[in-house]
Amino acid sequence: MTATTAVAPLRIGVIGVGRIGRMHAELIAHQVPGAALGAVYDAHEPAARDVSAELRVPAAATAEDIFDSDLDAVAICSSSDTHVDLLIAAAEAGKAVFCEKPVSLDLVELDRALGAIDAAGVPFQIGFNRRFDPGHASVREAVAAGAIGEPHLVRISSRDPAPPSPDYVKSSGGLFLDMMIHDFDMARFVTGSEVVEVFARGSVRVEPWFAEVHDVDTALVTLVHAGGCLTAIDNSRRAAYGFDQRVEVFGSAGMAVTENPPAHAGVLITAEGERRPPHPDFFLERYLLSYVREWQGFVEAVKTGTVPPVSTGDARAPLLIGLAALRSLRDGRPVRVEEVQA
Repeated sequence: MTATTAVAPLRIGVIGVGRIGRMHAELIAHQVPGAALGAVYDAHEPAARDVSAELRVPAAATAEDIFDSDLDAVAICSSSDTHVDLLIAAAEAGKAVFCEKPVSLDLVELDRALGAIDAAGVPFQIGFNRRFDPGHASVREAVAAGAIGEPHLVRISSRDPAPPSPDYVKSSGGLFLDMMIHDFDMARFVTGSEVVEVFARGSVRVEPWFAEVHDVDTALVTLVHAGGCLTAIDNSRRAAYGFDQRVEVFGSAGMAVTENPPAHAGVLITAEGERRPPHPDFFLERYLLSYVREWQGFVEAVKTGTVPPVSTGDARAPLLIGLAALRSLRDGRPVRVEEVQA
């Protein structure tokens, strides 16, 4: 990896500039202090050319050109099925690696990629951006500081404004490995405790086609943590009122909660009552700041030689929980996480 100093920007190449990759490229180019966008690549050449022209950086002809360059780090934002091989190539090239979730939906493949990271000794961060949301982070901080005493119960709600397309769902891993995996990570994050058992129930309440692709669109999952704390998670693929994502930790001395931020701060109050603004209806409206803070954490870790804030263990544990949830749904019973270990 190219040596950096406290003042030199961390030069990052982005592989995959679809919707999420383009967002990351724009943030690196304009909103992340200490970072600089060095190049972009996409298998769909017109997409790379478009982002290249807009952000005024080179468009690499191949992913290998990114790895062979003097860039300091690589952001892997391509389709999920390409992540493992790209991550291994980046590690072998000595680049610090940021990878959008998931690294893989297959535990053996995930371990192959993480093994390459460990062998190369390069910094690695997985893209669980919700950890960096100020509200969610405040819950974690309250628990870690002992402000609520011993955690007893956690409640997490994640409800999206609208479902994704059937084609997306078919390759995404479904509700547990695509959507709720963020909540599995959040449960570990806010409690500071690993999950040992999972019980999942799911149904199709939003769109009938979810059953046709062997998925559910509505689910309840209970997690048992190593310390005895219990987490209840509910997910829905459609909330008519916009993003609904809340976290609550109840403990022996109190409670820490993060509520939904409104679209703006205006409130109308009349004799008929109060009218408040709606929830955000697009993930960038809801989580833009968390994406910026996510990159700030990565850049600082690479520059200071510390472990990035969401690293290899955090890439593996939520996948294990998700695989246990799938088995629990199939078998209709609680599943110990150790049952799905490779």
